[in-house]
Amino acid sequence: MLIGGDRRRAAGNIEIEVVNPATEQVVDTVPGASPEDVELAVETAKRALRDWSATDVEKRAAVLSRAASLIGEHAPELAAILTSEQGKPIAEARGEVTHLAHGVHYYAEAATKVRGSYQDLPSAFGPAYGMVIRRPIGVCAAIMPYNFPLTLFGTKVAPALAAGNTVVAKPAATTPLSTLAVAALFAEAGLPDGVLNVVTGLGSTIGDALVGHPDVRRVAFTGSTAVGRHVAEIAAPQMKRLTLELGGSDPVIVCEDADVDAAVKAVIIGRYWNAGQACLGCKRVFVHDSVFDDFVGRLVERVKRYEPGDGRVKAEKPRLRMGPIHTRAARGQLLEQIEDGVAKGGELLCGGGTGASGSGWFLEPAVVAEPGADSRLVTEEVFGPVLPVFRYTDFDDAITRANDTSYGLGSSIWTRDVRKIHRAAQEIESGMTWVNQIHYGYDELPFGGIKDSGFGKEHGLEALDGYVELKSVVVGGLA
Repeated sequence: MLIGGDRRRAAGNIEIEVVNPATEQVVDTVPGASPEDVELAVETAKRALRDWSATDVEKRAAVLSRAASLIGEHAPELAAILTSEQGKPIAEARGEVTHLAHGVHYYAEAATKVRGSYQDLPSAFGPAYGMVIRRPIGVCAAIMPYNFPLTLFGTKVAPALAAGNTVVAKPAATTPLSTLAVAALFAEAGLPDGVLNVVTGLGSTIGDALVGHPDVRRVAFTGSTAVGRHVAEIAAPQMKRLTLELGGSDPVIVCEDADVDAAVKAVIIGRYWNAGQACLGCKRVFVHDSVFDDFVGRLVERVKRYEPGDGRVKAEKPRLRMGPIHTRAARGQLLEQIEDGVAKGGELLCGGGTGASGSGWFLEPAVVAEPGADSRLVTEEVFGPVLPVFRYTDFDDAITRANDTSYGLGSSIWTRDVRKIHRAAQEIESGMTWVNQIHYGYDELPFGGIKDSGFGKEHGLEALDGYVELKSVVVGGLA
């Protein structure tokens, strides 16, 4: 682990194996932290807070800028580490590293652009004016999942550091290696010891200790809705600032005037990138009856090009590499969801097999037409390369079905009709709506969901607001 600038073993000398899901071989081991280790990490971050929060903002920004540059310089090795522990193809891993570097650069630049406010005040007690200033919150916890460990590390850590906070980061137990490598680059960039600490281990062992620690004042969590609720239950009694980015079941509406080929290409990326293991992705597609057959025909043709395999090995053209499902249990759940969708009226148009390989948790990407509204493919989050597609004829019905979910993360619409674009933006119950574009989380725009997809925003300048306390200052005695 990384605590106070030192590499440390766990207090109990417990080690956790990191396994490549494509080969089922052990890549490395990391410490399995205990609550005692969390205590040390938080104490260390608290001690470092005073100096870091008082550091000139331009110096903080310079450290972040250097870290972003180092991440870019070390992109090949970072991507290789990420692929070995997470399983995604090396090209996708490189894309994630690039996204991380962009996000860190963004907050390095944004850190020095924050402006305050001034307010003339009533003179009942003499001439006075007010200011609103921003102060760091304190020690922040950043808890990342396995699917995009580096992107989500940057999403949480960069604005926290830019605002003058210190951080204890906890990567998923299965993907800690790339996070530790990036944290080392932050140290190389000049980040003082103790400002960024990384504890590794099982969430079931140390999660409650980190979230519930009284000196942790801000928690940023990305993961499942069930665990998000648990995090909220622990954080709420201590009035902690909280951001929860949870599950999603993003709807896509393809209208009769859509550019079908562009929509298919975007849905392919939005559903099958990272083997479909994304909260933010195209998970239910509603296609107008007049273009349904054309859309589905092109979709299935392209999906069949995917070849599940080791992400470190490129597929031969025209095949496309798809990595494994991250765990055996997750693949088993996907197989059950496919089976349920077919049993309840759906037609499996392609995919769904596990391949002939004796090792690796692979799943052939699947398309299922018209599974029942009560099927698990519709009612649950599908966290893998399985896409249900549905016909619609009435736009009102498409909006209603798009909203018929407990989730509300992202959504998209494909049309040239400005009236439908307006309605989708206003009426679809989600934190984001893309128009004629893929589901992609831009660093420049606030990102987050509603309903069971969580609350609070990451990304954008709004994220910086989430890492400061606003304080009103009244200046009097001016007569």
